Amino acid sequence: MATFTERMGPVLLLWLAVCLGGTWAVDRGNFKTCDQSAFCKRQRAMKPGESPYRALLETMELTNTRLTLQLINDNNKVRLLLELYRLQGNITRVKINELKPLKPRYEVPDVLIREPPTEPLSLLSQDENGVVLSLGPESQRVIVSARPFRLDIVEGRDVLMSLNSRGLLGFEHLRMRKDTSQADPEAENKEGTDPSNQAETTKEEEEKVEDGMWEETFKSHTDSKPNGPSAVSLDFSLPGVEHVYGIPEHADTLKLKTTDSGDPYRLYNLDVFQYELYNPMALYGAVPVMLAHNAQRTTGIFWLNAAETWVDISSNTAGKTVFGKMLDYVQGSSETPQTDVRWISESGIIDVFLMLGPTPRDVFSQYASLTGTQAFPPLASLAYHQCRWNYNDQEDVRSVDAGFDEHDIPYDFIWLDIEHTDGKRYFTWDPHKFASPKEMLQGLMDKKRKMVAIVDPHIKVDTNYKIHNEIRSRGFYVKNKDGGDYEGWCWPGSAGYPDFTRPDMRAWWASQFAYDQYEGAMENLYTWNDMNEPSVFNGPEVTMHKDALHGSWENRDLHNLYGLYVQRATTEGLIERSGGVERPFVLTRAFFAGSQRYGAVWTGDNAAEWDHLKISIPMCLSLGLVGISFCGADVGGFFKSPSTELLVRWYQTGAYQPFFRAHAHLDTPRREPWLFGPENTALIREAIRQRYTFLPYWYQLFYHAYHTGEPVMRPLWVEYPQDPATFALDDEFLLGRDLLVHPVTEEGARGVTAYLPGKDEEVWFDIHSFQKHNGGQNLYIPVTMSSIPVFQRGGAIIPRKLRVRRSSTCMEHDPYTLYVALNNQRTAEGELYIDDGHTFNYEKKEFIHRRFSFTNGVLSSVNLEPDAQFTTKSWVERIIILGASKPSMITLKTADGEENQLEFDFDASVFVLTIRKPGMNAGADWTVTLQ
Repeated sequence: MATFTERMGPVLLLWLAVCLGGTWAVDRGNFKTCDQSAFCKRQRAMKPGESPYRALLETMELTNTRLTLQLINDNNKVRLLLELYRLQGNITRVKINELKPLKPRYEVPDVLIREPPTEPLSLLSQDENGVVLSLGPESQRVIVSARPFRLDIVEGRDVLMSLNSRGLLGFEHLRMRKDTSQADPEAENKEGTDPSNQAETTKEEEEKVEDGMWEETFKSHTDSKPNGPSAVSLDFSLPGVEHVYGIPEHADTLKLKTTDSGDPYRLYNLDVFQYELYNPMALYGAVPVMLAHNAQRTTGIFWLNAAETWVDISSNTAGKTVFGKMLDYVQGSSETPQTDVRWISESGIIDVFLMLGPTPRDVFSQYASLTGTQAFPPLASLAYHQCRWNYNDQEDVRSVDAGFDEHDIPYDFIWLDIEHTDGKRYFTWDPHKFASPKEMLQGLMDKKRKMVAIVDPHIKVDTNYKIHNEIRSRGFYVKNKDGGDYEGWCWPGSAGYPDFTRPDMRAWWASQFAYDQYEGAMENLYTWNDMNEPSVFNGPEVTMHKDALHGSWENRDLHNLYGLYVQRATTEGLIERSGGVERPFVLTRAFFAGSQRYGAVWTGDNAAEWDHLKISIPMCLSLGLVGISFCGADVGGFFKSPSTELLVRWYQTGAYQPFFRAHAHLDTPRREPWLFGPENTALIREAIRQRYTFLPYWYQLFYHAYHTGEPVMRPLWVEYPQDPATFALDDEFLLGRDLLVHPVTEEGARGVTAYLPGKDEEVWFDIHSFQKHNGGQNLYIPVTMSSIPVFQRGGAIIPRKLRVRRSSTCMEHDPYTLYVALNNQRTAEGELYIDDGHTFNYEKKEFIHRRFSFTNGVLSSVNLEPDAQFTTKSWVERIIILGASKPSMITLKTADGEENQLEFDFDASVFVLTIRKPGMNAGADWTVTLQ
């Protein structure tokens, strides 16, 4: 490391000393609390019930598609403009901006996939106190109250959601600075600025200029705040709700906690070294979407703002024990549960989408209609990935690759971290360690395997580096507040940060992935975008200064978008290099709403600790609820060294999470799967092989996620929304509807207790023993080191491939085994989706999509997409029916009318029927009849 750090200067040396030292805890002093964030502290100091805002009903204008209405702050006479839209699909949009701002305020671009289509609004009634509008379906109405301003959405007699019911709407108007001559002398005369709209600042109000309004210092960094205070905030009340979820990324439970006694949840993309668990601190990504759920309804709030944001949550039932709630009930004093949420953002406008459900699926569909769905990944990317910082050289890569074959463990991708480059210059290779990258990639391609190489968005300032020279000459770097190129410290030392908010910069970046630009790249090389919060080692809170400039906008306004733009440009580059034919795979650390359209995310630099294994479940569940299904955590933990038991349990858990990658820090001992003795190698091999057998099911789930926005990995309440026992569960999860997974995440565990939902309805089959269990129970499961508790839902048919080979591509033409789990009605259904696994040809209807159904003793396969065209060499080699009774005869009838008797075995001890070698093509019509 010596020569590496000498080049990087004292600041980076200090950072590395902290990072690589032995202490395991985030340095909280590097990151702001709400009290240290001036706008959060100001907004949080507002008292409920004292709203200065009233609606000026005489200004109301109602067209077919929107309502506009002015609000006035009676304290300072500043007017705001409220816009209200009824959108298709049971969504209401509310926008609030200054009526006549001193200059434009930032409105987030590029996140919505289109301007959302509207539906008609109609006026039902109006008087001096307010207006009532119809939202169309099922007697839904919007009630706008005038004094103080308040907005309620009601259905029948039920209030679904209220805005400003606690009077915490805050909107800091742009203003001239009074105490210096720094203000823009032309600003007061700019067209559209009405002096009468600006605050009539009284002597009393002048005294209210607080620290941090026009300049703010944190540690050694000063934020110049040339536009002054510009924060916005709004409160939402959710009657009848005790459970809210979402707003990732936080290392916390699935059910969000109340924040009355501490900091709000923070959304501000940061490189948080050695993050702590179970707290509301910001992490690498930010999706400002919250879901609220009770047994009657699911709703969502999407706060479209990319500035630093804090979210406060309070509840009138928080802290009450079950006994306390029962006592309330017995004494007749039980109040309706209610959760109150308050969003606070540093700048921009209020632009909020109220997704009114009523079901969880409706909310997923509503959010997908706004920001798009999960990109449909290449099949191979759903298999196993092997990574560490760093595989040393080409020989190391070759040796690790051979090790997987030698130990009969499949894998699809091997990864290279920053040390593969020439001196941290991305798009290059170390000339000594990786002298012939194409030879290395060809060796992997010969085995139908792939590679991912890291490309970070900090660019080494070096006039001998082509990428830097081009970005500088084109003026593509982010600027500092004085107009020069912004520079900070990162892995290469002094680095510039490309302005990915610019379409021309993104197009240029994308062009650098072309095979004639990215020397050494081949079609089996994919990309990893790390450090894209962006990470700036010597910046405030280890990120970019808020007064850095992206064109005319400050980083303050759009900070949380940066990572999305980096991943988008990279994804577009991988698509373009193939002429639009091949699906990309890009992993990102930083993300925002809409990032699901561009690839995968992971939970960042976790640690080899049991609690970090546990937290990977709620972290990925939270991401899935807000559209980002392709999520995983570093298997084994990035920092520190796992015990053998922890490593095995992490492989067993990761094998059932969407993104399955092992990764480790530079300073940790090597931990390839065969380095822990033959017994543990066998356990890890078995976990990885289980993943490969389920790839057809994973692929089908991602196809559905791409079409519907429904999460692949989902909390139990999504499928059992009326079962309160599921509402806070986050140590088990569902994959689709049909697999329930309860990983072993406790050290030394001899057993786990899994909740099996579906009382009086469902049955669940252990996928290993085929034992049948009734739903609606807490099932104690004894475990050994080989146990991975997984259950298939009765009523489900799951296709698997049991012939595991060295990579998923090697299994392309292999046969299927159908697992048919019968429900209490002795029926089952499932699907099979097949395409080429890697191109966009599915968009041209080149795929097979079939439905399997079992009813009245007949299993059939029918075509769900008759106009789709694709052929497969795969066939059905086995059908296993769980919960079966023994037939006397089984016959197969194919599409051409031919009938054959089939051989079968029946295990009466577990009621399992195995039909051997039925032999029909996986894309064909057929029926199998049990007699």
